[in-house]
Order: sequence, then structure tokens, then C-alpha cells
Amino acid sequence: MTPMLKHLIMKIKSTGPITVAEYMREVLTNPLKGYYMHQDMFGEQGDFVTSPEISQIFGELIGIWFISEWMATGKSPKFQLVELGPGRGSLIDDILRVFTQLSSILANCEISVHLVEVSPKLSEMQASMLTNEKVELPESSSAYMHGISKTGIPIFWYRNLNEVPEGNSFYLAHEFLDALPIHKFQKTENGWRELLVDIDPEASDKLRFVLAPSSTPASKSFIHDQESRDHVEVCPDAGVTIQKLASNVENNGGAALIIDYGHDGTKTDTFRGFRGHKLHDTLLSPGSADLTADVDFSYLRRMVQKRVATLGPLKQKEFLKNMGIDVRLQVLLQNTDDAVTRSHLFQGYQMLMDKMGERFYFFALLPHYRFKPDHSLSSPVAGFGELLWK
Repeated sequence: MTPMLKHLIMKIKSTGPITVAEYMREVLTNPLKGYYMHQDMFGEQGDFVTSPEISQIFGELIGIWFISEWMATGKSPKFQLVELGPGRGSLIDDILRVFTQLSSILANCEISVHLVEVSPKLSEMQASMLTNEKVELPESSSAYMHGISKTGIPIFWYRNLNEVPEGNSFYLAHEFLDALPIHKFQKTENGWRELLVDIDPEASDKLRFVLAPSSTPASKSFIHDQESRDHVEVCPDAGVTIQKLASNVENNGGAALIIDYGHDGTKTDTFRGFRGHKLHDTLLSPGSADLTADVDFSYLRRMVQKRVATLGPLKQKEFLKNMGIDVRLQVLLQNTDDAVTRSHLFQGYQMLMDKMGERFYFFALLPHYRFKPDHSLSSPVAGFGELLWK
């Protein structure tokens, strides 16, 4: 009986069965007991490992992608790099190292980093990795923390994407959307019914899934008219997020890069838990394991409503190969004689390209003018085609 389970049982007893979305939101981000709020869940000692933790090459190539797109969209004098859910800060650290190495290209550009992070524990870890010192900001400020990177770039922390200043922004969301709350729906003889979480009548300290006896507001609102599947997961928070990114890219330029495991509107039941790098029952010991669901890229595309151009989803291994991962690996191997380092580099490469390379996808939002044949900025998009430097 975890503290979170006690909390959920009391909640269900007082208000009735809750949606899967409400369950996920409580389990993952409850300020007092949420899974993400007070622990480090990354790496071998945690519950899962991410690509930036596996190899520096991953973040380096993404850093090159952002510089390439900044160049392709006109080299704006300001460059806001915004990451949603930055984890430990490893990915942004690798990207900033690339910015330093290519500082001559970015010499006349004012760069700032904006991190959207709800977890006090993770924001402290990010600040420790990225800054020499950080300052807590007053509640009147839109950001709650500020720091300066080791190379002099200002970094700001926000609890909500809406608090990030608008402008020429380049957004990054790596394994962010998959942790946002989903609603689950089942097709029945009486129409679509929402899956809810209830107390198991045969075990008062356990939870179970039940079908709502009638339609819910969510089942009326979120099922696509042309839906052919009999079980559907919908993530409204992902829809709101992608609309916000699309609006800013449309109005202010920039780009957005989404990296996650997912599908293009074909999968059904993908809701699962992870604990100690193994699959874990989603309703067992809530608060002690990560909860996740595959991203539906077809849903993201619909939510964008053609306000911007979309590219992908493209498999991670194809994107990284297009970005020159093989060349970068060879350079790193040539620069070290240490057998352990060489082995680590090669193992990291294999993990990024093999298992993870098949499961993870890259999806981008770009302003429409990037693709007009008669426009001076029209050129192939790095990663999704041949990488060109001008």
C-alpha cells in the first residue's frame, strides 16, 4: 500500500471511478507523492534509460539539426532553445557543447535556453549539470529559476509551456509526450465507452479497470469520426502542446522536433508501466513506477491543422544515419586509443541504431515557407533528407 495508492483509494471512494488520464496525472505529477517529483528515475540504477544517457552522439547530432534549421530559416538574431521535460539535462548539455564548438557560426546570435520542468528534483539536477550557479526567482516572475551556463548562455526554468516567452523558438520534446495523461476508450455494442480506474470489489487495497456504464464527455469529444480501431488512446494534453508549438512556429518562425516512441494511428492498447527496466503492472504500487503510452503521431498531425508543415514520423535510426552518425562515430573512435572508451562508444551506437533505432521516431514542425520552391530559404531538412550547409 503505497502513499499514492492510499490517496487514490480515498479519492475514488469520495468521487467515484477516475479516468486513466486523471490516474496518470496523479501518479506521475502529484506535488507531494508523484513519481516524477522527488526522485531520479534515469539510468542503470533507475527505471529506464534514454538515448542522451547512452551516447553523447545523440545530443550532438540534434544540436547540429537545430543549427542547420536556424540557418535554413534565415539566421534570426535571437535563438530561443526550449526543451520540454529535460530529464537530467544531459541532452541540452550535449547540444550546448555543439553550440560552443560551432560558436563562429552563431557569433552574432543571442542564444537563450528555456526548460519546462515541473519536478523540483529534476530541475535541481539540471541546474547542477548545466550551470555554475542558479538563482531562485520570485513568484511574480514567469520563470521560477535562472542560471548561466558554463559558456555564458542564460537558462530559465518554467513549470508550464505557456510561461515561456514567445519568439523565434526552437522546441525540443524528447520522451515528453509519452508521459502525458491519456484517455482510453473501448468500442462496445452500445458505442464508445471510456475505461476508468476503480477499486477492486474483491480486494479493497487493489485497483482495477472498468468500463464507464454510459458515454463520458471525453468519449463524446475525443473519438475521431473515421476511427476504425476498437480500442483507442487519446492524449488531449499532447494535442494542446502541439497546437501551442505550431502556433508559435507559424507566427514567429523557428521549428519543433518531437522524439518519442509511437505509431501513426495504428496501435491500440499501449499503456504500460516500467520499474527497474522491466514492464510493470500499471495499477500495481502506483507512484513507484513510470507510466507511459505510445504517441499517436496521426493525432498530432490532425491537431496541427495544417498551420505548419509536418515531417515524419521517421525512425530514429534513419534520422541519425541522415545526420551523419556513422561519420561522427568514426571521428570519436579515431580520437581515442582507450579500449574501454572505444567499446563504450560502439555499444552506445548499437543501442541508438538497433533496438531504440526501430522503436523511436522523429517528428518535426516547420514553417510552410521552408518548402516553397520559389523561396530563398527552401532547402532539404536535415535528418529527414540530406544535410546541407550553406
